[in-house]
Amino acid sequence: MDRRDIEIVGLSGDPVRVDIAETGDGTQFVFLHGLVGLNEHWETVVGLVKHRVRCTMIEVPLLQLTGKDCSIDGVVYLTAKLLQSVSDSPVVLVGNSFGGHVATRLAIEYPELVQGLLLTGASGVIEKSMVSDIQIHPSREWLRRKIAELFYRPELHMRESDLDRAHQELSTKLGRFAMVRLSRSARRNHLGDQLSRVRVPTLLIWGKQDVVTPPDAAQQFHDRLQDSKLVWFDECGHVPMMEHAEAFAREMLAFEETLRSNESMAHSR
Repeated sequence: MDRRDIEIVGLSGDPVRVDIAETGDGTQFVFLHGLVGLNEHWETVVGLVKHRVRCTMIEVPLLQLTGKDCSIDGVVYLTAKLLQSVSDSPVVLVGNSFGGHVATRLAIEYPELVQGLLLTGASGVIEKSMVSDIQIHPSREWLRRKIAELFYRPELHMRESDLDRAHQELSTKLGRFAMVRLSRSARRNHLGDQLSRVRVPTLLIWGKQDVVTPPDAAQQFHDRLQDSKLVWFDECGHVPMMEHAEAFAREMLAFEETLRSNESMAHSR
């Protein structure tokens, strides 16, 4: 795994240091995490697909953003600049939760950078806010309940290290403010009427028991996107790539094969 960091100047004019992890060879898939996500949350899936796919994981320090960067518009702008740094051709964006929202916006506003979308538990249509009852000084037990909501079986998938990190970040005024501002910014940015502008093939992988972006959200994406396939995972919550990594990897490789086939057909015409 090649790991490095890149400094990108966003809308605020300040440099933002972003962690990049990359491995594999083939069609380039770029992974975008949610508000409390990390690159490592993708690593099991990446290990299963890297023999056929070039995997680039981008970890933006979302809860450290300030000013104009700390908004859905700011993160979309930062990520577009990152894509221009990590690839010289269109990529497939893989986005979970807030990262799926960003990926969809990029496909709409920067179509030259995107050749496909894989959205899983994406926000932008319907989502339950994690911060609706955020505490001034969040306790570990409050955070444990909130993070547990992400999983169908939290006893199997919730990690103490993630709880520790979330508690540390949200115990600071900067982290709490960023979480609230980014969450509210995303909720105000409803994508429903804009989804028809997405021109690339899209794979939707959704947990049937997702309570954060419920099944109705997946159905709305599927109904409004021009070229989409919806795959349901049973006994699965908001984080399919962690809860069902092997099945996620299989669907991802099948999607990559479809994209390659489409490209070959286009070139043969």
